Amino acid sequence: MCGRYAASARPDELIGAFDVDDDRTDEATRSVLKNPQSPPPGEPDWNMAPSKQAPVVLTRSSRGAEAEAETRRQLRLLTWGLVPSWSKDLKMGLRMTNARAESVLGKGAFAQAARSRRCLVPAQGWYEWQVSPTALDAKGKPRKQPFFIHRADGDAVAFAGLYEFWRDQEVDRDDPNAWLTTFTIITTAADPGMDRIHDRQPLVLEREQWEPWLDPDEVDPEAVRPFLEFARPGRFEAHPVGRGVGATRNNGPGLLDPPPPSELVGVIDPMTGEVIGE
Repeated sequence: MCGRYAASARPDELIGAFDVDDDRTDEATRSVLKNPQSPPPGEPDWNMAPSKQAPVVLTRSSRGAEAEAETRRQLRLLTWGLVPSWSKDLKMGLRMTNARAESVLGKGAFAQAARSRRCLVPAQGWYEWQVSPTALDAKGKPRKQPFFIHRADGDAVAFAGLYEFWRDQEVDRDDPNAWLTTFTIITTAADPGMDRIHDRQPLVLEREQWEPWLDPDEVDPEAVRPFLEFARPGRFEAHPVGRGVGATRNNGPGLLDPPPPSELVGVIDPMTGEVIGE
């Protein structure tokens, strides 16, 4: 699964990196959080968590006065945790932060979005927790070590995602809070080596795949399937980070720093498989 990631780029950086036509991150959007998001939506966030609003790239087709379709690539702030259009409330989004690549085309909550509402979720990398085979925590349970995983070549990470519009029937249609736009991150089997941290990882697409993945007019499931089956092992590196990332209130680039060696107890090196810190 993917439950935390670093979204450290500002909108102006993402506009260039993802060839965005329209920056719509300044538009008023509905939030599902009880308290103001920190850092504010659109600001660099090294601890992006479900229910937060995050920058997402998508393509929408609109029709002008002459009924000619115009396709524009947009950068928007969407809420992490997909709420299907038919859902009666927002609670479903808490269970739909991820969608499995193997079943997304056939699962009711995701199938329609997989055909016509695909998006890219920009990131610097993501966090995952490794369960130690040897070390226990203070409660006697297997110790969990957080890792930060990123591209080895330093390029931008683009998670394959899906998005959906949800209409609140209890709010007037013209009220900005009548609509909530949400997204989910697609996951796939972890690469060799990375599977020593966790057996799943986000589906990360390459630059040449971005345009066809974002094409809203490509609705044939068989045309979408190859993207969902994509794998290219060897693209990622991982290193242990401090436990501070486990609390959503913690933020900042320091979350990516390696912990002192004294904290690495019973940790498996993802590249060699050796247990370190023993």
